[in-house]
Amino acid sequence: MSGKFIVFEGVEGSGKTTQIGQTADWLRINTDRGRKIVVTREPGGTKLGQQIRQILLDDLDNCVSYRTELLLYAADRAQHVESLIRPHLDRDDIVLCDRFTDSTIAYQGYGRGCDRDEIDRVNQLATGGLQSDLTFWLDLDVTIGLERVLLRGKPDRMERATIDFHQRVRQGYQELANIYPDRMIRIDADRSPADIQLEIQSTLRQLKWIDTQAPIAET
Repeated sequence: MSGKFIVFEGVEGSGKTTQIGQTADWLRINTDRGRKIVVTREPGGTKLGQQIRQILLDDLDNCVSYRTELLLYAADRAQHVESLIRPHLDRDDIVLCDRFTDSTIAYQGYGRGCDRDEIDRVNQLATGGLQSDLTFWLDLDVTIGLERVLLRGKPDRMERATIDFHQRVRQGYQELANIYPDRMIRIDADRSPADIQLEIQSTLRQLKWIDTQAPIAET
């Protein structure tokens, strides 16, 4: 497997979708044209995953137990890895993903209180050991993030969780960043999207496995 797997993580409203889109556009312009830039997400990166996403996030009347929630995310991930992520990595593509295993640890582990050893076993089964080459953690105060969520429309089932839940999720990300400093890079998300994107591009330019010598784009 010779491609690169870059994950974007963060609490609700941290701006992951915006940054993934801008990063993909920059890479498509400045990376070797023979290398495809793939943008995907969890849950919902496959046809099956879209159905799982509907159950997990969009159906507000669903009473999903914490263990069921964990296993549904794992089912989405297993299909995602096998049918989309690994095939593209095998072709030397660059895959940008909105959420991956760190989300499960932060949300179902720290947020829901699920057992960490159980989460690790489920993640291992779902991924076959695949981990990101690099994770951008867009760190933001949860109150600011949830205010952004409310401005953009109807919150989903996860976004409707209590403020204490979201605070625990953020704490989970912080502890993961402390454990995996070489893989997980904290980005201050309480700034303009342009400033955040400049830092992401700067980080990618410094990595020798990103085949671009492009200047940092003006945004």
